[in-house]
Amino acid sequence: MNHPPLFTREELALIADTTFFPAKTIITRKVKQMLERLHAVLSAELADRTLIVPPGFDADSVQFVKGEHLEDFPYQYLDFPRFFSRENTFAFRSLFWWGHHVVFALMLAGINLRRYKENLFNRYADVADRRLVLCLSPSFWEWKEGPGLTLDLTRANKSQVAAVLANRPSIKVARFVSLTDPIVQSGQWIDVGLAAFRGMLPIVTE
Repeated sequence: MNHPPLFTREELALIADTTFFPAKTIITRKVKQMLERLHAVLSAELADRTLIVPPGFDADSVQFVKGEHLEDFPYQYLDFPRFFSRENTFAFRSLFWWGHHVVFALMLAGINLRRYKENLFNRYADVADRRLVLCLSPSFWEWKEGPGLTLDLTRANKSQVAAVLANRPSIKVARFVSLTDPIVQSGQWIDVGLAAFRGMLPIVTE
């Protein structure tokens, strides 16, 4: 007969901890409030903008999501603006990922991809050197950063960015903020999210 799995001392301490889950509930509520504030400032930012969007795009479409298992870690995110279909993607996701970071990412694919690429390179000086990165994974749903996963968008490596994007069927540009960054503790990650969005707008505006 197989022996039952035994809990380690560390696991037993976690099981007996009566403080973590109430604290997690409070943190989750605060993150939702921050995402709601971000939605408000992004809405105001878009009020006078003309975006290059796919057919069927709804400027008021918004989604708040909370989950527990993004590579075994809890997460919350805001999608706004957002449009997903089989053929087209146009979305700005603000993701708070426990144990990792906050990510602000513009995800683009489909009918307008050529125009987005042209805008990126014709307006590269407006996008570069803003602590933005190009995500290298072929999947939109990879949320880690680092060598082999992201490429800094700087004036110095424009040709490298061009080579990477040449034949890619999508674009994902992101700004990562560590959870240990004072920006997160102070609540300024809302300002960082807005600044990241503004830095990405030259790619998707007329």
